[in-house]
Amino acid sequence: MIRGVRFTLVTLLNVVALTLLHGCGGGGATTSSEGHVVEMRYATNLTMEEHDGFTVASIRNPWDTTRTLHTYLLLDSCTQRPQGWADATVLHVPLRDAVVYSVVHTSLINELGSPDAITGVCDVEYVFQPWLQQRIADGLTADCGNSMSPNVERILQLRPGAVLLSPFENSGGYGKLGHAGIPIVECADYMETSPLGRAEWMKFYGRLFGVTERADSMFDATERQYLALRDQAAASDTRPKVLLDRIYGQGWNVPGGRSTMGRMITDAGGTNPFADRDVAGSLQLSPETVLVDAGDADVWLIRYSYTPLSLTILGDDRPLYRQFRAYREGNVFGSESSKSHIFDEVAFHPQWLLADMISILHPEIEPTVTPRGYFRRLNP
Repeated sequence: MIRGVRFTLVTLLNVVALTLLHGCGGGGATTSSEGHVVEMRYATNLTMEEHDGFTVASIRNPWDTTRTLHTYLLLDSCTQRPQGWADATVLHVPLRDAVVYSVVHTSLINELGSPDAITGVCDVEYVFQPWLQQRIADGLTADCGNSMSPNVERILQLRPGAVLLSPFENSGGYGKLGHAGIPIVECADYMETSPLGRAEWMKFYGRLFGVTERADSMFDATERQYLALRDQAAASDTRPKVLLDRIYGQGWNVPGGRSTMGRMITDAGGTNPFADRDVAGSLQLSPETVLVDAGDADVWLIRYSYTPLSLTILGDDRPLYRQFRAYREGNVFGSESSKSHIFDEVAFHPQWLLADMISILHPEIEPTVTPRGYFRRLNP
């Protein structure tokens, strides 16, 4: 009797093994020695190489370009870990469950067709997407706290396949989360030096969620539309000076000369007052310095949320604002992010924001992409 049970068990295990082997197309353990380099036309901090059954993605350190920030092995379910990348972090793709810190990335993941893979998010007070608000309300996506001090215990309970977050210079690591054994995907796309460079990272995220062709095709459309708009703006004879946002705390964050927003101002046929600051991303300046460098700006674009904004409210908040030429001439435009979804959408669709900026800076031009109305002129 025992021998019969043992025989049946062995037979069953063999059948299961054969079934798995067949489902993986022969085991999938064999990998090619040479991979196919994924073309990256604009992104400077990301490289990818595709092999048989896996992809190697390498992220360059944006703050020290001689070093690598992180290397990932994207393995499908049938591929064993290949040799040669001992220090790489393994990500089993497609990701089925991920904690995503930023709404910038949740929006893209949803557009790529993988909203069910988002099992946790941070900063829910900044979640304005109805579909994600509903997932949170239904308990399908967990609130993991503030992105700067996340609820690590909650994240560990979720046991996600990966945590997607934005790295910062000299962050000192990720504390308890960094030692939990959960793969951390460092989303350094925001440190790219051009809007198309950042948008091109969608190729990486598409591979993470198993929709490579969809992501690549979406980027091709984004590139085509963006370049057409850029060419339109380049034909204009004027280059209005553009001021961005306002004082936060004691400083004013402005786009550096190598930032995506700085580049977008240029591509929209404008002038960035801080183009001479050789910085990728934003830099914080004193309000007085901003007034000296951008007090004569022709147009002022402000992104804000919740609190209503008008010229009167703006001027009463900080009398310094009244000294700016754009304020005096009524050329201040606001984008209420909770309604416009500017932060959700434009990181990976910069052509939509570019069309809006061109329509503001060059009203004589009819953009080839319909403006979405992210910015509206402030009422008195």
